[in-house]
Amino acid sequence: MDAKKGIKSAVHSKWDYKWIALSNTTLGILMATINSSITLISLPAIFRGIHINPLAPTETGYLLWILMSYMVVTAVLLVTFGRISDMFGRVKLYNLGFAIFTLGSILLFITPGTGNFAALEIILFRIIQGIGGAFLFANAAAILTDAFPANQRGMAMGINQVAAVGGSFLGLLLGGILAPLSWRAIFLISVPFGIIGTVWAYVMLHETAVIQKNQKLDIIGNLLFAVGLTLILVAITYGIQPYGTANMGWGNPLVILGLILGILLLLGFVWYEPRAKEPLFNLELFKIRMFTAGNIAGFLASVARGGLQFMLIIWLQGIWLPLHGYKFSDTPFWSAIYMLPLTFAFLLSGPFSGYLSDKYGARLFSTGGMIITALAFIGLMVLPADFSYLIFALLIFIMGIGMGLFAAPNTTAIMNAVPPNARGVASGMRATFQNSASTLSIGLLFTMVTIGIAQNMPAVFYHQLTHVGIPSAIAAHISHLPPTAALFAAFLGYNPMTTLLPLSLIPTLSAHTISLVFTNKFFPMILSNPFMDGVKVAFSISAVISLFAAIASFFRGKRYIHQEEKTQV
Repeated sequence: MDAKKGIKSAVHSKWDYKWIALSNTTLGILMATINSSITLISLPAIFRGIHINPLAPTETGYLLWILMSYMVVTAVLLVTFGRISDMFGRVKLYNLGFAIFTLGSILLFITPGTGNFAALEIILFRIIQGIGGAFLFANAAAILTDAFPANQRGMAMGINQVAAVGGSFLGLLLGGILAPLSWRAIFLISVPFGIIGTVWAYVMLHETAVIQKNQKLDIIGNLLFAVGLTLILVAITYGIQPYGTANMGWGNPLVILGLILGILLLLGFVWYEPRAKEPLFNLELFKIRMFTAGNIAGFLASVARGGLQFMLIIWLQGIWLPLHGYKFSDTPFWSAIYMLPLTFAFLLSGPFSGYLSDKYGARLFSTGGMIITALAFIGLMVLPADFSYLIFALLIFIMGIGMGLFAAPNTTAIMNAVPPNARGVASGMRATFQNSASTLSIGLLFTMVTIGIAQNMPAVFYHQLTHVGIPSAIAAHISHLPPTAALFAAFLGYNPMTTLLPLSLIPTLSAHTISLVFTNKFFPMILSNPFMDGVKVAFSISAVISLFAAIASFFRGKRYIHQEEKTQV
């Protein structure tokens, strides 16, 4: 213990503690968000490595849960972990989270087995990683709010939010680079940084908040909230999977039951909490205008943009890149490269808007950022499937600027508005709104695109197949490829034509027909128009939701710091 104090004293003589807190929480959030998106690009390599065909009907669940388990677990646990951190120490629970996250990364790297058993192991280890990520997300903003004075929090949150959102895009790039080397490498990348971050946190971070003793955990409130939110998020995940002969699972009785029960339990949580002696979450905080407006704006912003990566990856990997001569096997890496303007823009505007919000408040930057984001969605909505990349890059750059302008000022405003003893649970609630909205967004946008494909692709598919010489009976069968299979093929960088045509048919086809059907451009040309029909609807909804987020942000009022009001707007 004396050695630890000696190290802290030596470092503190050179570094103010707030910079130590910022450096470690930024690393923690960066690693947590990288791992929320790194599998988006790496799924083809993962499934090849464990010898599973992700397009087989029985394997779709593994595909979705490897993607979604981390997000669902993190979203569900955030408020509970925030409350526990307020009770027992934010730094203590943050440090524990870093250690759990690192353990999950190590287990993912050494995943034994193959086939479905290995897929289940990966899902389990992603859940462990998500538990650690929840501790990191729940406490990072609270630790920074404790460590920084009010006039510097925007700058600190700006840097931290760059890690939070920028990490999700960096995950795409790292996945594209590492997956071709080895699917295990995408999890190995977190191990050394996790170990360094864990040791750095345990040695250097210390509690600056005043922790009230003898607090009790609200068991009933925790169960109502956690079970209710879990049922909703799990139902959304199964809702975007095929069910029986239906293209999606929204008609599945269990999905409907999960949504209804989840909503009822959350309503029960809202009814119960004011009556609890020591509630999980003090609903009185929602009487603070800045806190409520900021959370509404943050929720709507995440709904608008949460499924954006998913849609852009499908667009690039399944349509644009193959049409421009890229092999399907190479599209995961290049889709990450072509999305870099979005990342760069956020890196530019995030810290800048956070710094300025310390002086001028959040309303101008967050409201303007969501208006810019809405305009970018409108621009993407009117692009053709085979777009000019310069225009596409400009639009996603503008979107990155808008997202960066919104994120840090909004988070700072929320955390400034709450009393110090509620910062942990407030940070957890803010992150819960954000992460739950991202899951909801994926379900919403995926549904819109699936509907567009289901309505328009069969006729286009049938016409193109018969046009190149495929017998009409076989063309009719193939043309009813489930929309989700088409989307997953595009998402995973597969050419589904290699598996759709019966092997017995191929010897009967002419060389010209074979060369047309198996070219990289044949399936993307079929998918492009039906996909764009759905994307236009999805992006128009995102644009409208972004404008509602701007309205909520505008009505947050003047700059407000708990127990201290400023006159700036």
